[in-house]
Amino acid sequence: MMNTWISATIVALIAGIVGFFVVLRGSSFLAHALPHGAFAGAAGATLIGVNPVLGMGIFAVAGALTVTTLGRRGRNDVVTALALVAMLGLGALFLSLGSQYSAEVYALLFGQILGVSSTQLLPILVLGIACVLAIAIGFRPLMLSSVLPDMAAAKGIGNQAVAVYFSLVVALATAMSVPVVGALLMFSLLVGPPAAARSFTSNPGRSIALSVAFALVTVWAAIAAAYLSDWPVGFFVTAASALLYGIGRGWFAVRTRWAHVSVR
Repeated sequence: MMNTWISATIVALIAGIVGFFVVLRGSSFLAHALPHGAFAGAAGATLIGVNPVLGMGIFAVAGALTVTTLGRRGRNDVVTALALVAMLGLGALFLSLGSQYSAEVYALLFGQILGVSSTQLLPILVLGIACVLAIAIGFRPLMLSSVLPDMAAAKGIGNQAVAVYFSLVVALATAMSVPVVGALLMFSLLVGPPAAARSFTSNPGRSIALSVAFALVTVWAAIAAAYLSDWPVGFFVTAASALLYGIGRGWFAVRTRWAHVSVR
């Protein structure tokens, strides 16, 4: 359980920070596709007897580069969708060729948050620190490119280069988190808590802090609820993420209404 709390806390911190830019840049579809690419890479690595983390990293990076490169020349949503189904298809193929189909599907798609070993903590921590450093280094270009892309281009910031850089950060976060929370649950953490945080404040610093806080509350509450009820952790993670977003949108609607009343 100590390994569970530590690994889940690291994943929540990264999801809150990276997820802020996922929501700000409107990259939720990308955040949905890349974890499935990592899932396919882990399945392929397991099939040939290679470390699954290596397979996840290779496929996540390849998926990120494919989406951002081809999306520049066509519709980004179409490219992302095609990359998603291609990676899902490869993952299904790799798992069907293996001997532990059901176990691999459950572990790679839904994670093993209650079965994290001590040897997994250091790689998770190292990749998590790398994600934070990458965001810190590229914070200003990421903010300007996300909010004012024309001004960013005028200042000499390549929006396409920033898009590739950010997609690689998401790929790195994915490779770190999929073994713990799974492909499906990482998408919930990258989108739900950060989207809820943006409903409460538009200030970048406060929004990132609130996003991290919401992600931490989500995973901690999910682990505690799963321990007490013996229900799947994934159910509580997705339910809490949806609930937080609903509360955030409700607060935003009330605040907007109050602002209109005050103006009158």
